[in-house]
Amino acid sequence: MKRRKVSNMLGLAVLATLCERPMHPYEIATVMRGRGKEGDFKIKWGSFYTVVGNLEKHGYLEAVESVRDGARPERTVYRITEAGQVELEDWVAELLGAPDPEPTRFHTGLSVMLALGPDVVDQRLRHRVGELERMIDDRVAELAKMRAEMSRLFLVESEYQLAMWRAEAEWVRGLREELASGAIAGVEEWRHYRETGELPDMTVFVTNEGE
Repeated sequence: MKRRKVSNMLGLAVLATLCERPMHPYEIATVMRGRGKEGDFKIKWGSFYTVVGNLEKHGYLEAVESVRDGARPERTVYRITEAGQVELEDWVAELLGAPDPEPTRFHTGLSVMLALGPDVVDQRLRHRVGELERMIDDRVAELAKMRAEMSRLFLVESEYQLAMWRAEAEWVRGLREELASGAIAGVEEWRHYRETGELPDMTVFVTNEGE
């Protein structure tokens, strides 16, 4: 991933929104919220105006006019510049084509799950599957409604997230089954260690699984 002058994903969301027409920051935020962009981007609204300012500083946005709505303070209307359009297209191309090597929170949790006992891990994984199933059901219902109102072109990110949740739920169910059945070597030694504090013989974890 290249180092960008504005690397906050909120900056990408702002550029993409301004592709449609010039807007003032409040309108940009309103449009993004109305389209549920919090579900697509990690948005920290407290930094919104700072991000807009940084985009302008680096030449990706430019002010075109100031407008006043009644007694409200003047608002600066911005449009995306040619440099901003180039940055937007390059950024989107990178996101679509380059896999993200950064570990997720779940990945990190799995890497240190031995800090808990097998029963606690199973309990937490069961809870995770339940949450995933709830999220899947909600997303299926949302998609059914949205498909009646808009082209699939605007729904592919929701379809992708749904597919990822389903795949994760299936994988976690499989892991729980393997831990419960003892198909993964070392579970009993892990349990004994958590109950007694006695370190196991580490050779028990060295197997020919998968060969």
